[in-house]
Amino acid sequence: MNTINTLLEKIAQAKDLDFGNILSESIELFKKTWVQGFLMQLFTLIVLMPILIVFYIPFITMMIAQQNSGYANTEAIDNFMAGITVVYVLLVSIGGVLLGTLSIAINAGFFRIMKKLDYGEVTTTSDFFYFFKMNYLTKLFLLLLATLGISILAAVLCYLPIIYVMVPLSYFTLVFAFNPEFSVGDIVKTSFKLGNKKWLITFGLILVASLLSQIVGFLLCGIGLLITAPFVYHPTYLIYKHIVGFNEAHVIDEIGTSVE
Repeated sequence: MNTINTLLEKIAQAKDLDFGNILSESIELFKKTWVQGFLMQLFTLIVLMPILIVFYIPFITMMIAQQNSGYANTEAIDNFMAGITVVYVLLVSIGGVLLGTLSIAINAGFFRIMKKLDYGEVTTTSDFFYFFKMNYLTKLFLLLLATLGISILAAVLCYLPIIYVMVPLSYFTLVFAFNPEFSVGDIVKTSFKLGNKKWLITFGLILVASLLSQIVGFLLCGIGLLITAPFVYHPTYLIYKHIVGFNEAHVIDEIGTSVE
């Protein structure tokens, strides 16, 4: 088990990583995890479906009523929008954050599954819901709020800082998945430490992985995005693996194979 001090020390002493090697390893690992990645996408859609329904039903109802009337009633539309401004937006926002917490928990479970498959261990569907426990969900809820706060602050600062913070933010769920005992502050601190240390290679790999997943997904008639989209999580996992590692047995197994 990594403590916050040993983990930060490993990050501080991390050597350079090879972009090509990490990308190649990501592709090889994706071959083992694509089925689980597809399931993660499906579970996430199922979790988020209620908030999507709540969000779109009023607008669909309004459009149907407008179509039945045969003309655009501008005053009715204005009254409708004014009526939902406070209560509706507040309800959707709260629901979005709560359901978003569950989707992040599924994402964290996928990182654990990815590690198991990477080391040839057995996985089950229940691994996706490993973090569906109140103490974990509370921590993930706070992490989501921290993510939103940092993102909003970066947006207020003319959007340019978003390019910078997107890298540390991409490590939040990953660091939590393998260090759930850490406090929210320690997870944020570790993520920014790792993100700062490996900012350029992380940004480059995320960009390339996103482009590859979208291109291949569209070539598979669009629906393929459900399969290819999780590819973007693999480079950050491998960067974490080579810099921090996991338990002692796995660290020993990695000697001689790391790209550090």
